[in-house]
Amino acid sequence: MSAKMTRREFLQLTSAGAGLALAVLVTPGGLRLVPAAEAAGPGKEFIPSAWLRIAPDGTVTVVVNKSEMGQGVTTSLPMIVAEELEADWSLVRFATAPAGEAYRDPVWGMQATGGSTSIRHMHDPLRLAGAAAREMLLAAAAATWQVSPSECAAVRGRIRHEKSGKSLSFGELAGAASKLPVPQKPTLRSGKAKIVGQAVPRLDLAEKIDGSARFGLDVHLPGMLYGVIERPPAYGAALLGHDREAALKIAGVRHVLPLKSGVAVCATSLDGAWKGAKALKPRWDKGKEPTLDNASLEKRFLTALSKPGKPALVRGDTATALAAAPRRLEATYQLPYLAHATLEPMNCTARIAGGLCEVWAATQNQGGVAELAAKVSGLPPAKVRVHTTYLGGGFGRRFELDVVEEALLLAKASGSPVKVVWTREEDFRNDFYRPAVAASITAGLGADGRISAWRQRIVCPSIFARVFPDQVKEGIDPAAVEGVIDSVYDLPRMEVEYVPIETPVPVGFWRSVGHSHNAFVMESFMDELARAAGKGPVAFRLQHLEKEPRARKVLEVLAERTGWKVGVAAERSRGVALHHSFGSYLAQLAEVTVDRATGKIKVHRVVCTVDCGRAINPGILKAQVRGAILFGLSAALHEEVKVAKGGIATGNFDDYPLLSISEAPQIEVHVVESGAELGGIGEPGVPPIAPAVANAVFAATGARLRKLPMTPARVLEALGMG
Repeated sequence: MSAKMTRREFLQLTSAGAGLALAVLVTPGGLRLVPAAEAAGPGKEFIPSAWLRIAPDGTVTVVVNKSEMGQGVTTSLPMIVAEELEADWSLVRFATAPAGEAYRDPVWGMQATGGSTSIRHMHDPLRLAGAAAREMLLAAAAATWQVSPSECAAVRGRIRHEKSGKSLSFGELAGAASKLPVPQKPTLRSGKAKIVGQAVPRLDLAEKIDGSARFGLDVHLPGMLYGVIERPPAYGAALLGHDREAALKIAGVRHVLPLKSGVAVCATSLDGAWKGAKALKPRWDKGKEPTLDNASLEKRFLTALSKPGKPALVRGDTATALAAAPRRLEATYQLPYLAHATLEPMNCTARIAGGLCEVWAATQNQGGVAELAAKVSGLPPAKVRVHTTYLGGGFGRRFELDVVEEALLLAKASGSPVKVVWTREEDFRNDFYRPAVAASITAGLGADGRISAWRQRIVCPSIFARVFPDQVKEGIDPAAVEGVIDSVYDLPRMEVEYVPIETPVPVGFWRSVGHSHNAFVMESFMDELARAAGKGPVAFRLQHLEKEPRARKVLEVLAERTGWKVGVAAERSRGVALHHSFGSYLAQLAEVTVDRATGKIKVHRVVCTVDCGRAINPGILKAQVRGAILFGLSAALHEEVKVAKGGIATGNFDDYPLLSISEAPQIEVHVVESGAELGGIGEPGVPPIAPAVANAVFAATGARLRKLPMTPARVLEALGMG
């Protein structure tokens, strides 16, 4: 169902007589619709955010500028076009856009996928493209029949003239329609949706079932070498020596090349490259901080927590309110560094030859790849081609360019195409990790049982300082404080401080970013406050949601769907959590049991209510939320990166266990449509699950878990049995 095409190939397909093709341009004056050939012509400075083509055979192709990593954008984005166009869904196809300025995200101004923004950013341009094409087809049919366009209607891939009963397919009209002016303000459809809002089958389903779907690891080029890199075991470790000649004696080894990330071996087979790398036997010094380990990092974070931070939010007189509060509570929470652990290990293939640089990558950052390729190759951007494959998991890891740079450097140095493939051990030990966090909260409860003041301090390494330094304002990393400074709760007196901390461990975007740790802290503490106020967890939260009707609604629906007031079987305990992130509101309830003898937590059931404004494809939406819950639950119960001797000690799934199938709970997802502005859905399901489980554990045992992951040992310790 998919196709990978170059810009030239697309223009050839959309040339005169081939059909109707449109681009939606983002210009200083706003969105503008033009023929595709005009948008992509030489010297143009437009930024087409969506392509639409209707071929003579009636097929409708939407060129998707976002990376497909399981979240379903190659279905949901074409659905938006098909709805406005009144297309026959069975004739809708998608193609993956090449990298280039023509395919930048209209909001970000860069071609990238992340932040649960694909539908939010592309929705309006895609609707315009579909509506404009529909009006052009209507005009073409009306001219053919010598009638008014108002007498015609688009219905499931055809234009009909109701009075005469005549009809023509989109394909039959595409050529004539392509010669008409493009309407700049097409009328958008109204009334009941026919495609949007339906759980239509995914367009990429067939190729993912039959194995024809192409991921980064599937790329193979003639004459390709495999690149394997021996890397330092500790941060900042310098290379003291290696046996280059021994590596070159291994069958198939062609090159031994130095890189800033280590020493690379290029060979004609992956096995040969691995054997060559092993033969290198590199020697390293002890690195930047040879005593760095989990214990020393924890001490560093807790020490930083005692220091004043940079004010991220100051609202009301918190100090006076805390002093006057009849009751005050304090708590400290800790979260570890986390790996991405994508199913498909990091890989990239590059070729620099014949005045052209090509990159095949499972990437979330096509724009960054293209820019890096031009820099490394020394070629102009017009001579760079980036081919985006399917991604075997992204979670923010594939926004980074480290493996791409390695492939490019080795291709340039060797003069051959090079495919770099990381082992699972390399992946775990050379990640850009979800930051570790320490946070403290002091809050006061008034005589009315409401929160009278809230003071929070967050110690967290900065992601943005490295990736987008221009977005760090007055020393505040926006990811470190998100979900706190914009909390849904009515807290008229609130202070939030951010304490930046630097460690050798590099950090990056991880699914739901700062919300992943801040939701655990806030929602766990909300539960503690509810208990102290003598109120139920749901009632206490609702008391502080008077100004947030959408948040209130998802919590009320959750209580209704789960019979919160009725309760459940005595052997299970319940915990709830609520969070707003990426424009969406979610509430979750977890039902758990705790084995007091072993400390093992069993999550039996999770119920989630979600309001993302409008569900484009409810099936994909629910699948994404279920996946996010499992992703977050795995981190909550098991995941923690181990640091030792100045580097990452975690090497594989034997010491970084993920949630197993036998541990997966029953998951129910209920969509609460508000008709509000569209929210994201790929990430918001992650943040609430950890606090929901922790709150359920407290309900079951009376033990409060303030440190993740919630391992059996920590449960026993909290129970006073460790």
